[in-house]
Amino acid sequence: MTYRRTTQPLAPARAPRPVSAYDPYPTVDLTPNAVQIGFDALAGRLARHDAIALDGMPGVLWDDLRDRLDVALLALGKRAEWLDARRAFKKPRDLDALVRPYLGGNDPLFGTRCPLVLADFFEETADLGSPHADLRVVYGPGAALLAPTAALVYVELPKNEVQFRARAGIPTNLGRMDAAPPKEAYKRSYFVDWPVLARHKRDVLHRVEVFVDAQRPDEPTFADAADVRDALHALARRPFRARPWFEPGPWGGQWIKRLLPNLAPDAPNLAWSFELIAPENGLLLAGGGLLELAFEWLMLHAGNDVLGEAFARFGTAFPIRFDWLDTVEGGNLSLQVHPTPEYLRAHFGETFTQDETYYILHADEGAHVYLGFQEGVDPHAFRRDLEHSLATGEAVNVEQYVQRHPAHTGDLFLIPNGTVHCSGTGSLVLEISATPYIFTFKLYDWLRLDLDGNPRPLNITRAFDNLDFERQGERAARELLSVPVVLESGDGWERWQLPTHPEHFYDVHRVHLSGTAHLSTDDRCHVLAVVSGTSVRVQVNGAPDATYRFAETFVVPAAARSYRLTSENGPATVVLAFVKPGRGGA
Repeated sequence: MTYRRTTQPLAPARAPRPVSAYDPYPTVDLTPNAVQIGFDALAGRLARHDAIALDGMPGVLWDDLRDRLDVALLALGKRAEWLDARRAFKKPRDLDALVRPYLGGNDPLFGTRCPLVLADFFEETADLGSPHADLRVVYGPGAALLAPTAALVYVELPKNEVQFRARAGIPTNLGRMDAAPPKEAYKRSYFVDWPVLARHKRDVLHRVEVFVDAQRPDEPTFADAADVRDALHALARRPFRARPWFEPGPWGGQWIKRLLPNLAPDAPNLAWSFELIAPENGLLLAGGGLLELAFEWLMLHAGNDVLGEAFARFGTAFPIRFDWLDTVEGGNLSLQVHPTPEYLRAHFGETFTQDETYYILHADEGAHVYLGFQEGVDPHAFRRDLEHSLATGEAVNVEQYVQRHPAHTGDLFLIPNGTVHCSGTGSLVLEISATPYIFTFKLYDWLRLDLDGNPRPLNITRAFDNLDFERQGERAARELLSVPVVLESGDGWERWQLPTHPEHFYDVHRVHLSGTAHLSTDDRCHVLAVVSGTSVRVQVNGAPDATYRFAETFVVPAAARSYRLTSENGPATVVLAFVKPGRGGA
């Protein structure tokens, strides 16, 4: 059975050997042998109980997991009765009616964030029968609700793997036994399933006894929840990396592929490196085997320690996103705009919007960014040309309407909501942004097709509902091109501010290192990336030293309080972002 469609390999079941360059599998150490591997070991752990709720993510190969565990349990002399929680979901037509208001009708991309809880998806009187065996196992999403006194085992599946499975035709949506088309499945996951499951995880966090990672059907890994909670508690006070994941795209370049030549050799490009998109990234826990858990478990367990002052405003929603956009030997991104906070809240149910910046890590000669309108732009003519292009396939003279700015290494371009923009070809961009990440209204996509040979949807009407045509001419250049200023310096370091727009709730700083700099979190979470040099060492009192290498993104939680950055093997530069003082309150 083909259960995933991607050019990228599965994460290994065991911790890989340490590397001296960018590490696509960053780990957090548990105690030795805390993470065990395989069905026999998992069956041995489950056999201690006489009733189990095997809860977890849609997209898990539940029937295969059941069959393999059943064989392993029988080998231990334990006869199990398996009760499928999916039988208790509402009927398909009732589920469709339940979620329809949140799916945006015929809109191919956007819906509204669903406020429901997982219990709403089940029949009010679900009867799974009576036990007739040594061990009763209720399995499938929502099992904890149907077996409230059973030992709870939560089966995780990373959200990138959910998407890879959807592309392979595996059902990945709550209550659906059939597979939706991949883009439809993702829209349903983003707006309905994942918000509902996040609330469920919050409710069961302290009841979970075992966490299982089911991304490798032949080699599940697992750990006792007590060990996981201890790790999450420690992680909220020390530096760490999320596990990045990567995707090709129609405009993608070759810089990331050269950085990681063995990651996805068959991919035509790697357009994105999702370094820190908290709703979709995972954390890799190492203790013999590797166990990947969603980043949201950390926020549910210790969000206040991670965010500090900003927890009052953002709660368990991690607010800052870092990702790489690679157009080196690639193409322009689509010309686009992001919605205003009011529009995003009214139409999609999000609480804060997608205010972005582009930090240029690498720029080829002639690299550029499209940003802000030309002086005296005619909105009606611009829309007429865009709609004519959509209807006829004729090219738009973008520079007639939108400014084109040269891009150089170290530049920061500011993209508050409502700003027309896109990165041009020839750049490796560190996109530093508020966390929302799918709310891109495309105006023009340079007449190209996606990697499946289909046109990418444009959103001209939504875009014009949000474009700020006052950001034009000299005003656009003044407001949207950050001018760095030195804040402070010492022996072997300088700290610069790269001022952001007043609309941005976060600030961006850059630290140049030839020695050691001492930084305080000031009760705010810091997100950092190594943008030049070989590596930096990060030291926090009471935590092991950590080394981060060129192009890696890492987090220093607010509860770390202070830390030391030291360049290794020559000078280095890091960029850091944090919520501005006074912008993290409720």
